[in-house]
Amino acid sequence: MTFLAIDIGNTRLKWALYASPQPGAAVLAHGAAFLETIDELAEKEWKHLAPPRSMLGCVVAGEAVRRRVEEQLELWDLTPRWVVPSPHEAGVSNGYDHPARLGADRWVAQIGARGHVMARGPAKPVLVVMIGTAVTVDAIDANGKFLGGLILPGHGIMLRALESGTAGLRVPTGEVRRFPANTSDALTSGGTYAITGAIERMHRHLAEHCGETPVVLVTGGAGWKVSPYIDLPHELVDSLIFDGLLQIQSHRLAL
Repeated sequence: MTFLAIDIGNTRLKWALYASPQPGAAVLAHGAAFLETIDELAEKEWKHLAPPRSMLGCVVAGEAVRRRVEEQLELWDLTPRWVVPSPHEAGVSNGYDHPARLGADRWVAQIGARGHVMARGPAKPVLVVMIGTAVTVDAIDANGKFLGGLILPGHGIMLRALESGTAGLRVPTGEVRRFPANTSDALTSGGTYAITGAIERMHRHLAEHCGETPVVLVTGGAGWKVSPYIDLPHELVDSLIFDGLLQIQSHRLAL
């Protein structure tokens, strides 16, 4: 019952082969590839894998990239399946004005986050933070309803925008400081505090709405960079999208 989970982001494809399509299943193999190199997966990273029995993927990089990945999946007798956000899935209800327009990565991460909370005890509201090329901050109440969320530029996009729109600025290698006293530190600190400020604001909104303190789960490739500056109790969960794919596949098989 091996299961292949695929997460195709804006810059990289990440994959994991699990012993079964169940939350908490053992990881048999995993890897990552930049989108420029995904045409080599069948001949390299996937060539010696045991054939998975099923797969489910999350893709935000567009149709052309998805088709390239499906060509690599022809290595096995496997039907590609991709998550499309829906009104309800695996215990989470989608409160977006147009549910299908919600990003697939946000939807899957929310389902993974809800699974984490429910595995630990009583239901609680949860704030789901993904920090990558873009940053999303999504609020789910204790009943599993996605209330809404924020989208803002990731750190790199902010810095490149300033570089292209402001004379004399260059992408810095500065540090995060409480009182930045040079341009590099000012840019790095400004981007970091913009992200953490959005997280803290949404946390306050969710706590006021639900009447209790939310759980905060942080994921994404740049999560570890921002985590030290989030002035809230939180947990880094690198596998949140994979956890969501496992939750979805498990629920679908149980129907």
